[in-house]
Amino acid sequence: MRSAAVPLAAHLMICALAAALSGTGEYLFSGFLFIALALFEYLFFYRREKKLLQLEAVFALFWTGGIGLSAMKLSRLAEDWAPATWLCLILVYPAFVLGYEAAAARERARLGKRAAEGREGLRPEPAQEAGREQTGRRILHCIYVVLLVSVGCFLLEAAVIREVPLFSDKPHAYSYFHLSGVHYFTVSSIFVLPLSVIYRKVKGKLSGKERIRLAVCSLAALAVPVLCVSRFQLMLAVLLSVCVAVTCWPGIRLRYLFLVILLLVPAYIGLTVARNHDVAYLNGIFEMKNEAMPIFITQPYMYVANNYDNFNCLVEELPAHTLGLRQLFPVFALTGLKFLRPELVSFPIYITKKELTTVTLIYDAYYDFGLAGVLLFGFLLGMACKKAASLEARGRNPVAALFYAQIAMYLVFSFFTTWFSNPTTWFWLALTGAMYFYVGRVGGQNGFRFRKPWKLRIQADKRAGVYREP
Repeated sequence: MRSAAVPLAAHLMICALAAALSGTGEYLFSGFLFIALALFEYLFFYRREKKLLQLEAVFALFWTGGIGLSAMKLSRLAEDWAPATWLCLILVYPAFVLGYEAAAARERARLGKRAAEGREGLRPEPAQEAGREQTGRRILHCIYVVLLVSVGCFLLEAAVIREVPLFSDKPHAYSYFHLSGVHYFTVSSIFVLPLSVIYRKVKGKLSGKERIRLAVCSLAALAVPVLCVSRFQLMLAVLLSVCVAVTCWPGIRLRYLFLVILLLVPAYIGLTVARNHDVAYLNGIFEMKNEAMPIFITQPYMYVANNYDNFNCLVEELPAHTLGLRQLFPVFALTGLKFLRPELVSFPIYITKKELTTVTLIYDAYYDFGLAGVLLFGFLLGMACKKAASLEARGRNPVAALFYAQIAMYLVFSFFTTWFSNPTTWFWLALTGAMYFYVGRVGGQNGFRFRKPWKLRIQADKRAGVYREP
């Protein structure tokens, strides 16, 4: 916990100063302070763990950095935030770090106790090759099943709705391409590409046939979000694969990752055009103070910034808290209760403009319980993130990398939506859990380890109770 004291103290002091500057109208200076703080926090946790996707670092970079962009108030839609808004936006990150560090301390204590009892010894070298082949085969099964079900559900939706968004001339055709219960399976095509990356890691060198097979599956899976004109699903599929690659190969060269991300830009622009959203339409919605600002700057800026202003609308306009009903929406949706009792999910959304409906990670936590709900949510999320990090670090099941990458992506897009009160998120986590169990059966039977056994030095540290999970 003491190792996190420096960034937490810096976070509270600099955020207080930036909020004070915003109150005097120094919006740009305030925003730059938040962005500088986000970079400092990221570098601090990165240097401590030597991991590009260390979850405390990722959340700091994108959450605090997002606050900085929004605090610049470059759009006329942005207003000064209420004091309660500032408190929620600033304090959720310290709550997250405290939860993460508390879980880490508990784990160190457990490992120290096991070492003291003599239950922490070196394991024999596992039978790598037998386990590798069977584990790879199971992952390939997952790729085929996910792809076939996703494509089949897409075709079913297209047949029922009688339209494919990519070939429609309606500006919001993608919003209506949705069959209740079926669309969860359609959008699960995002897992095919990251599963292919995991398969590559498990198998090592691939044959020509295997490369062609994975390429065909990946292209077919990416065709689904393109045909649905879903920019976000396309981004999620590619970025999730990048996160898996970084997790599987910690020493990967960054230029390869930047090249992949750059390839997303023309695809993103193409899907924007396919949505029939021209520049005049977007500029009219965003209401930028500088009307001459290029759209390729305006659109990503508003993609991040307006969500915090939507949260401020909630804080200022919410008449009463919903005491858990908002965050229970996945239960109501996945069980069908929302159709039997629609009043359970019939709550207004408070936003700056009807076209800009995205919100932040903490929107529903505040909707339910106010500031207390935000702090509790941040703390529990931090503990869950540490659990995901420990699961991935053990290296016993390759699908753990997909779990970790998902959580990392949810933190990357923490400015975008509520995630954990979204039924699709829980459907994806359940699907990943099913694949984890299916692939893990092989690993448990054959002794295959995704990573090499820990070194003697690490084992000694565990016995001394000073080991810190990577």
